Amino acid sequence: MKLQIEATQHITKIGGVECRLWEGVTEGGVACKVFVHRVAVHNDLDLSQFERELLEKLPPGRAIDLRHIL
Repeated sequence: MKLQIEATQHITKIGGVECRLWEGVTEGGVACKVFVHRVAVHNDLDLSQFERELLEKLPPGRAIDLRHIL
C-alpha cells in the first residue's frame, strides 16, 4: 500500500504519546488519517528544506481529543 500524506496542525496523544495528525489518501483514493510520533531524515542530508516545510505546519499549541478527529 502507498499513501500520500500531508501534515496538519493538529496534535493529540495516543497512549500518552504526543502524535501529529497527518491526512492522506491511498493509491486507490481512500482518505485516511495517520498519527505520527516521529519522522526521521538521515542526518547526512541537508535538513533545512525539510525543517522549513514541517515548521509551516506548527501546531496551535493545544492537544485535541481523538473523538473530535475520528
